[in-house]
Amino acid sequence: MTPVELSRTVLHAVRRAVDAGELSVAVPTRAVVAPPGPGGCGDYATGIALQLARPAGQPPLKVAEVLRPHLLGADGITDVVLTGPGFLNISLDRAVSRVGLVGEILRRGERYGYADGPDGRVVQLHCPHDLRAVVVADAAARLLRSQGALVRVTAEEFEDAWTSVLGVAVDAVGRAPAELPVNVRPVPAPESADPMSLGRDAGRWALLHPAAHDRPRAGDQHLVQRESNPLFRVRYAHARARAATRNAADLGFTADPGPVTVTGRDTGTPTGTATVTAPLADVAPELLAALADHPRVLAAAADHRAPDRLARHLVTVADAALPFLPTVLPRGGEKPSAAHRARLALAEAVGAVLAGGLDLLGIDAPDHL
Repeated sequence: MTPVELSRTVLHAVRRAVDAGELSVAVPTRAVVAPPGPGGCGDYATGIALQLARPAGQPPLKVAEVLRPHLLGADGITDVVLTGPGFLNISLDRAVSRVGLVGEILRRGERYGYADGPDGRVVQLHCPHDLRAVVVADAAARLLRSQGALVRVTAEEFEDAWTSVLGVAVDAVGRAPAELPVNVRPVPAPESADPMSLGRDAGRWALLHPAAHDRPRAGDQHLVQRESNPLFRVRYAHARARAATRNAADLGFTADPGPVTVTGRDTGTPTGTATVTAPLADVAPELLAALADHPRVLAAAADHRAPDRLARHLVTVADAALPFLPTVLPRGGEKPSAAHRARLALAEAVGAVLAGGLDLLGIDAPDHL
């Protein structure tokens, strides 16, 4: 079960409680699920009971108690624990949920984590005459649109070179009325810096990767092709994932999500090793956790107008993927097996997430690097 599917499952639990007369509330359009906070447990937690408590006229803990049995009856959920004032901590069948996660990413492709459709929000982003502000607004608008919002971007002043070099654009230029103040104002780049000299991809990354309150650096460190450059690591991981697909095709096999086979120590065998089937979660837990967190990161980055959150998340995905990617293809005399197809599926999921994330930042994701 993916986070998106779990969110729907939570909403279905609310609907069932309403239909049974246990709650008298309007079913919300969205249920936020995220990794548990301090004091939590399980794979995900939701504060939906706190959200519904006031309209239900009941304490959050009581609402959580009403929802718990409806969640426990859902496929893929193994346990639900109540903590704090009414948080529902949900444990999943990991073998099923991780395979389902990879399958969901492959199905959605680069749009994994996007909203299913418009949500009715209309957002106005207004920038000062500042290059970084316009680039941040451009990326924030992409993120907001991915989450179903209708967005309009304006700037007090704009320079045509910003479009030709960094690919940014606005819907209108000029001073906004008093009721629409500037609402995108990150710390500007130093006057001595010239992000446009880096080109579109590195220039945008230099302005988007730091948090809005941090001053960006726009030096050649964003161009070097080595591990010290986070942008290089992200694009290199994407290129490695795409290469795995090409090389697998040459070997005659394709991706298929499923459990993987690994070689581990077994003192009960003469060689001390044995081939065992293990869930994907046991093979690449950090990578799978980062992929599962992608929809939440997109939603948070959009809500907070903070594309830096997505940039840093892509680095986390890439750093978790790079040690895994060399294990995808058969080695030596190995024949392609179900394990290799499962690993390839995970590699393709990595490629989709990195490509989709870079696209939302307005940065190219090359298949060859």
